[in-house]
Amino acid sequence: MEHVRVIFFFACFLTLAPFHAFAQVDSYEFDPDFNCVDRGNFTANSTFAGNLNRLVSSLSSLKSQAYGFYNLSSGDSSGERAYAIGLCRREVKRDDCVSCIQTAARNLTKQCPLTKQAVVWYTHCMFRYSNRTIYGRKETNPTKAFIAGEEISANRDDFERLQRGLLDRLKGIAAAGGPNRKYAQGNGSASAGYRRFYGTVQCTPDLSEQDCNDCLVFGFENIPSCCDAEIGLRWFSPSCNFRFETWRFYEFDADLEPDPPAIQPADSPQSAARTERTGKGKGGSKVIIAIVIPILLVALLAICLCLVLKWRKNKSGYKNKVLGKSPLSGSIAEDEFSNTESLLVHFETLKTATDNFSSENELGRGGFGSVYKGVFPQGQEIAVKRLSGNSGQGDNEFKNEILLLAKLQHRNLVRLIGFCIQGEERLLVYEFIKNASLDQFIFDTEKRQLLDWVVRYKMIGGIARGLLYLHEDSRFRIIHRDLKASNILLDQEMNPKIADFGLAKLFDSGQTMTHRFTSRIAGTYGYMAPEYAMHGQFSVKTDVFSFGVLVIEIITGKRNNNGGSNGDEDAEDLLSWVWRSWREDTILSVIDPSLTAGSRNEILRCIHIGLLCVQESAATRPTMATVSLMLNSYSFTLPTPLRPAFVLESVVIPSNVSSSTEGLQMSSNDVTVSEFSPR
Repeated sequence: MEHVRVIFFFACFLTLAPFHAFAQVDSYEFDPDFNCVDRGNFTANSTFAGNLNRLVSSLSSLKSQAYGFYNLSSGDSSGERAYAIGLCRREVKRDDCVSCIQTAARNLTKQCPLTKQAVVWYTHCMFRYSNRTIYGRKETNPTKAFIAGEEISANRDDFERLQRGLLDRLKGIAAAGGPNRKYAQGNGSASAGYRRFYGTVQCTPDLSEQDCNDCLVFGFENIPSCCDAEIGLRWFSPSCNFRFETWRFYEFDADLEPDPPAIQPADSPQSAARTERTGKGKGGSKVIIAIVIPILLVALLAICLCLVLKWRKNKSGYKNKVLGKSPLSGSIAEDEFSNTESLLVHFETLKTATDNFSSENELGRGGFGSVYKGVFPQGQEIAVKRLSGNSGQGDNEFKNEILLLAKLQHRNLVRLIGFCIQGEERLLVYEFIKNASLDQFIFDTEKRQLLDWVVRYKMIGGIARGLLYLHEDSRFRIIHRDLKASNILLDQEMNPKIADFGLAKLFDSGQTMTHRFTSRIAGTYGYMAPEYAMHGQFSVKTDVFSFGVLVIEIITGKRNNNGGSNGDEDAEDLLSWVWRSWREDTILSVIDPSLTAGSRNEILRCIHIGLLCVQESAATRPTMATVSLMLNSYSFTLPTPLRPAFVLESVVIPSNVSSSTEGLQMSSNDVTVSEFSPR
């Protein structure tokens, strides 16, 4: 019997040894890193200065709270409020967290005495303040990275693959963490030469699940530029952070200061369980409950089953009624639409919502039909895209847009609410975007005055995030192929949303994204990459070119067409003008004169990025992941842009088209412009 105990003891020891015997004390600390963000200054006697001083002074009486997160503000709505956020590492005790934030706040205001926005990272906490609302807003700039100083010696590809696998797994857990704490820690398999990989990821809990995910994805994409081939690293941004090591640096959950228990309603199952454990209640009731509950459950299951069968029957009948005898009906179409049944909307409902598609409700008209404003009976505002019978968007494009948008969810993509197919009618129902499209602002002399640099920079960043999601971060890999100013809608807060996916191409995430060919070129001149316009060749770099054109249009306030620089028909196009100004060191002359404020360095950097995106060779254009890194990290050195593609001078179908293009053809209907006007 004794030898059995010995074997059992050693079995337990060997099981726990990898977790305890090799654990190390995390004594690593770094000097605080102060960042005075270049977003404007304030004067010592301003309202904001007073509010900020009061906010920092009030921290001396700050009471410790669970979760290590503090959202603070000072000032009334009539003045310039001061906003601040503090966040501590998961293992930091509550009192230590408060102490760290108090120290960080005092020293940050000393290091950045007149800066409207600033952030500092201490070893145990982060503190940031701003003159604008920062709660619930993702911010990935500036960034800071610390490295262990030891590089990967072998099996680098395997190391990086397993590293990213662990961080991706933790990212999903943290992003779904709820409104109190978005944090995850754990370990995973290691490559040859290492026992285990360990990591932690954290977001400020005010972020949405999507924003937390996007922030960490951005951070992971930063690894090659900040911490390439490093065995251990820490990465920080104002909204999220992560750490990766080859040793366990974090505490076990059982050793952490516990979170407060969730408050349970008096009649909850947990409350009932507590009552039973205390012995309260009549003993005979337990017998009754034991008999009655199973009977009730069986009855409820039977009722639910009947309701579900009836619902599916009605739903199937409704679907067949809507699809009718359209070209989309049949087994294939029904299979493809099986996941979008909940989006079907009755035609009569849309007629009522738009007042029978009255001209007064028409928001705009383009190559594919008209767009109308509507209101559902419950008060929800919608935009209804009604395709014309002779539009260039046929059933394939219509179906394509439905299936794509039904699978995509991102704050910088327009949201599909529903669709309708009845007879010859094809309608798409979107969320109503109050401020219409970007072209209605950026190319209008008066409305352009409303777009200061902060707003325009937010537009550029939002469009970049939306494209990055399409190209790399969504469940599918998607090339939009028709990115242009009229397909960028602006919500009430001027956040951009990419719209019109009728021409988009979808690929499985596992497919190699090099380049493809199409025999049907569709898009808009001025935004079409040369390899696509001339040869039907498209890739993610096709969208990158269009993005570059948009960036330059947003900064200059001019369209990319002949005479783009000054309206003269004989003048050079916009890209040529900006490129020549860049080469001749007169680039400041291309900036929209209404941009009287804003960081000139930031504006010039964006022009530089735009020129990199419109380079003639697709191979030299950056990916959207690199573009996002360029926009958010000033430590990233930008390469010198090469000659841009002068598409408008060379959109001519060559007579000796390669057989790989499958007989390239182009028709005027393929070039589409959709316009949205506010009402």
